[in-house]
Amino acid sequence: MNTKMFVGNLPFEATELDLRDLFSEFGQVNEVAIVMDRETQRPRGFAFVTMDTTEGMEAAIRGNDGKNWNGRPMAVNEARPREERPAFSGNRGGSNDRNDRKSRRW
Repeated sequence: MNTKMFVGNLPFEATELDLRDLFSEFGQVNEVAIVMDRETQRPRGFAFVTMDTTEGMEAAIRGNDGKNWNGRPMAVNEARPREERPAFSGNRGGSNDRNDRKSRRW
């Protein structure tokens, strides 16, 4: 049962307490995580909010998606699982076989 939402296009001054207050209107809020930039430690303008129930999440999406907050229309939808990315291998293709280089005649 997924009860986690993606909340995008947030004002940069939004706090976890602001989001908790906004979403608690629709049910119990279990977790709020504002995503920060690793370099600057400033908010990136989106967050994840986890509700206690699926019903609460669905109501919060209906009530807040497109809602204007400080002149910015929020984008609220069910969070999707993060896609698995292959680990960086450093190989950019081609061949490292020495014999391959010897066979070229140019």
